[in-house]
Amino acid sequence: MPEASDIESARAEVLDFLYSISGRQTLSGQHNREPNSDPARWTQFIEAQTGGVPALWSGDFLFQRDNIEHRWTMIHEAERQWQQGAMVNLMLHTCPPDKGEPCGWDPGVINDLLSEVQWTELITAGSPLNAAWKERLDSVAVYLQYLQEQGVVVLFRPLHEMNQRRFWWGGRPGPDGTARLYQITHDYLTQEKNLANLIWVWDMQDLSRDFADYDPGPQYWDVFAFDVYDRGFAASWYEYILPIVGDRPMAIGECAALPSPQMLTEQPRWTFFMPWAELVESSNSPAAILRLYEDPRVITRDEMPGWSMRDGSLR
Repeated sequence: MPEASDIESARAEVLDFLYSISGRQTLSGQHNREPNSDPARWTQFIEAQTGGVPALWSGDFLFQRDNIEHRWTMIHEAERQWQQGAMVNLMLHTCPPDKGEPCGWDPGVINDLLSEVQWTELITAGSPLNAAWKERLDSVAVYLQYLQEQGVVVLFRPLHEMNQRRFWWGGRPGPDGTARLYQITHDYLTQEKNLANLIWVWDMQDLSRDFADYDPGPQYWDVFAFDVYDRGFAASWYEYILPIVGDRPMAIGECAALPSPQMLTEQPRWTFFMPWAELVESSNSPAAILRLYEDPRVITRDEMPGWSMRDGSLR
């Protein structure tokens, strides 16, 4: 098992790599969701379409019974992808803290919102809902701790699309809103669960230009991700985001339609793009996928550096 200083060095190495490609190259990424029993389905689809494996593999803890039961399958795929040179991203679609897991999607993860009284309780230390949320994080930390023990660095993206009001955690601007729950989540996993292998991703969607109202603070995030489902590829969005992000890595955290090679040339700061699971097939032609993967700016897994802790020990 690696020492704490070793995993911290590996985390810094991954983050430094993202800084190093910012403005020059972009990692190809691919999200894989239901089912967790087949956690590389869409990565394999891309390989079949292009002959290249995405440089970033993404999975999700998810919230349905069968997917929860296969979380270890998903986690072992994350480990395998890391060992083969990929960067690893994990998401946390999870049920409202006043409900148990599993739960539904709608209502459930979306459209099952907490009342104002419940939200205040949730962000109040020592309250029943606050304790319930930390118990939920305990259930996730087991897997993240395992990955840390294997030397795997994780781009961790909890409470994504903070400005998406349909999510039970989203659409609450201000210091006591969604950003506060993100801070609580960060502090609990890093300070109480001693997780040092996480690169924290703050994620917003192309819905509203009020990002400052959801920013948890510079000490709480390492990478900014932007989910594009409307007109987020427009130059005005890119120009809006740049001063918010500063020199930190920024990425297309989710998309249906892929960015074009021309767009990546015009907007060079995107350090990775990550189409959403099955939408990569339904929203893009095979020719468009291949054209993007053939662009010299786009990095595939075989072009990634060898992580110093890929096998769980310094090389």
